[in-house]
Amino acid sequence: MDATRRHYWRLEAALAALILLLAILSLMIGPAGLSPKAALGGLFNGDGPAGIIVRDIRLPRTLLALLIGGTLGLSGAALQGLLRNPLAEPALFGAPQAAAAASSFMIAFSVAGATSLAVPLAGIAGALVSIGGLVAVAGRRASLTVTLLAGLALASFAGAVTALILNLAPNPFAALEIAFWLLGSLEDRSTDHLLIAAPFFVVSWLLLAMNARAFRALTLGEDAAASLGVDLDRLRMTVVIGVAVGVGAAVAVAGSIGFVGLIAPHLVRRAVGSDPARVLLPGALAGAALLTAADITVRLLPAADELRVGVVTALIGVPFFLAMIFSERRQLEGAPS
Repeated sequence: MDATRRHYWRLEAALAALILLLAILSLMIGPAGLSPKAALGGLFNGDGPAGIIVRDIRLPRTLLALLIGGTLGLSGAALQGLLRNPLAEPALFGAPQAAAAASSFMIAFSVAGATSLAVPLAGIAGALVSIGGLVAVAGRRASLTVTLLAGLALASFAGAVTALILNLAPNPFAALEIAFWLLGSLEDRSTDHLLIAAPFFVVSWLLLAMNARAFRALTLGEDAAASLGVDLDRLRMTVVIGVAVGVGAAVAVAGSIGFVGLIAPHLVRRAVGSDPARVLLPGALAGAALLTAADITVRLLPAADELRVGVVTALIGVPFFLAMIFSERRQLEGAPS
């Protein structure tokens, strides 16, 4: 095993250990603080108050944080590999906003309950339309500017649709609930939410992971990738469906949680190199760790009501995104004309 491969496996092992540590902390932290022994005892024994707290309340929340974070991290890494654009992230292209609009419609007009299978299906359909529209509008050889402008237009339109739904909602209490839900939160999530979303996450992972070699070929350019046997149209469609399924299910059960798909791949890219195939799994692990850490943070912050986890990821993600933009600008300014 060469040094590069050893370094890659060490990174994955370190991320897996970090995830395990964060998961244990997530089971311990809450209004009723539990020691590590009490948390693990409640997890495996399930008897008494500790068992109810850990297994019925904190375990579904922790698992959802891991699954949603991993899905967002993997989706961001896949989009960056597909578009060969380090700024690519589902939130920039309107997928979460479209999923939120579709899910909000289902809830606001009582088409389906919050735990109904129809809600994530609607979220998936909305995300699919958004990302598919981006690929269609931006075109095969779109520049970064065109891609971002197309994504901004789609995200703005989806946001306007969501605002319209909130204004037209017949029940003001439902509208208020949706408004808070859109900020992104894992509070009060149950095993029902986990069981609804988990199958869609698995489908998303399979669709995105199967294209690892194609992403590697794309680094040589689309013509070179096609000459190596990559079906570009099939690749785009597979990635579009994979991202839509994962992001749609995530938004349907937890609201909009942005920037995880942007930050996670970049946290590991320097360690694994520029090969997009090698970024996928570490990016997913980093996303799971990042969202779980953010969810732990909102429970530790002193506040009358629990801060939304989507607010925390945005507070982290916006400065990170701006730093990336300045870095790209410095590289362009320093490049020879």
